[in-house]
Amino acid sequence: MPNKVIELFSIKYPIIQAGMIWVSGYKLASAVSNAGGLGLIGAGSMYPNVLREHIQKCKNNTNNPFGVNVPLFYPDLEEILQIIIDEGVKIVFTSAGNPKLYTSFLQDNGIIVAHVVSSVKFALKSQEAGVDAVVAEGFEAGGHNGREESTTFTLIPMVKEKISIPLIAAGGIASGRGMMAAMILGADGVQIGSRFVASEESSAHINFKNKVVETEDGGTDLTLKELTPVRLIKNKFYLQVQELYKHNPNKDELKEFLGRARAKKGMFEGDLEMGELEIGQIAGLIHKIKPAAKIVEEIINEYHQVKNNFM
Repeated sequence: MPNKVIELFSIKYPIIQAGMIWVSGYKLASAVSNAGGLGLIGAGSMYPNVLREHIQKCKNNTNNPFGVNVPLFYPDLEEILQIIIDEGVKIVFTSAGNPKLYTSFLQDNGIIVAHVVSSVKFALKSQEAGVDAVVAEGFEAGGHNGREESTTFTLIPMVKEKISIPLIAAGGIASGRGMMAAMILGADGVQIGSRFVASEESSAHINFKNKVVETEDGGTDLTLKELTPVRLIKNKFYLQVQELYKHNPNKDELKEFLGRARAKKGMFEGDLEMGELEIGQIAGLIHKIKPAAKIVEEIINEYHQVKNNFM
């Protein structure tokens, strides 16, 4: 049976590895692409020259399609997009901004564009902006989230009802069973982040990877909603944020406490106490650090096993 995501991106499996900050470098992206999925380089934590280097290394490490995830609030956005065009990248996933701003510009340069949303409203706006696909992400996801707090289980069928372009489900998916559930709800493919954090090729610090494996049900929370909602592991920094909330802080006080490079400190440098440790609720299902190819293989095998049981 034809699959819209496989056809759109010319990949073997409808699995997209999320372009996460401080995690998704060329090693992870190329490994996922080589395994038959679509690997994404996470531009959100890269200076322009660093992104160019990762794109070039990714091209040297895979002959399969890969893409770049670009948050649209990026300070060097136009330079980033020009590098993507110059280096011949053919797939871009945009997030955290208005897709109308650059979708047609990217498509005019031969680039397939998908946009990440957290609501039906923004899925429709993305379709109207002309994107080639939508990633609908439930609030179970790690990192920065939408303010609606819609779960993947409710969001996917509601978005499917309203759009006609390919739909990719994200948030709370780390297994073949989860992939099957998303497809039954109407998704054409899945985007997976947290499971690939705990991969051998992930650029996350080993301390963070081990912490993800140790995290159990209830070990994360969505917080800092007054700034940008973010799902974090409950560490010392998180507990200090909750203590600050008892005094009804304003946005400036929250920003001052958050400071700069908090995610880098936790995820990339391995400070498990005072860093931001961004991960999804599905971390409770992640028990071992594995090669990315093995993760893809296990997800696909379980997906087909579950599918065959229903046929």
